[in-house]
Amino acid sequence: MAGMTEHSTPADTPTAAPVLIACAHGTDNAQGRREIDAVRAGISALRPDLDVREAYVDVQEPDLVDVVASLPPGRAAVIVPLLLSVGYHVKVDIARAAASREGTVSALPLGPDPRLAHVLQQRLAEAGVADGDAVVLAAAGSSDACAAEDVAEVQAVLAELRTGPVRPGFGSKASPSVPAAVAAYREDPGTTPVALAPYLLAPGYFHDQLAKAGADVVSAPLLPSPVIAEIALSRYDDAVARASGVGTGKEAPCARACRALVSMCVRSGSVQQA
Repeated sequence: MAGMTEHSTPADTPTAAPVLIACAHGTDNAQGRREIDAVRAGISALRPDLDVREAYVDVQEPDLVDVVASLPPGRAAVIVPLLLSVGYHVKVDIARAAASREGTVSALPLGPDPRLAHVLQQRLAEAGVADGDAVVLAAAGSSDACAAEDVAEVQAVLAELRTGPVRPGFGSKASPSVPAAVAAYREDPGTTPVALAPYLLAPGYFHDQLAKAGADVVSAPLLPSPVIAEIALSRYDDAVARASGVGTGKEAPCARACRALVSMCVRSGSVQQA
């Protein structure tokens, strides 16, 4: 079956851990596909006995809905979004897929996580960006207010790792745009060189567009990095613990500032409607 690892656990094993469905966006970029394949391989290498399956919400097959529907009856599963922020795919596509089958839950996306900021700083250093240079953290963008807050949290950690300024820029649906963020730096005659730090997992359309934004340097995406598989497993473990009730009581309301701006929240362990 597509996405099964050679270490997959038989479905009829009573103590089998929940299936981990590694759900990515999907891309036409060949390198991007290889990078996501490597993340799943990294997850399997860290947990050889875990049943890891691939799924996508767009562009590629197998489609998440089909993967969930194909799971063995009675086998628990966790959908782990290989996505950096909350947004439509997490709150709608993945949430609906999880709700469509008993015993299936969704984990949180990969970001925000401090480890991502450290990888971003590593990529900037690899690109020759000086520590004091101005940086635009370039994210894909979403109309969801909590997605922007996700980016802001990573931005804050990245800023702590650098002496130069760091501001966000978005590819679509949020402001400022990446070119506008670069231009804002250029308005200051004393501005140092401007670099773009792509808050993206892998190469693809948006990363290609960053070359047109007017920055002096564009660093590489987050992948390849073993950190992504590690975070994915952390999200899986958290979701398994929540589903089993380990260490949980009544979930507290989400305290993030964006909570009041959105109709659905995924940060309290279960989806909260306004």
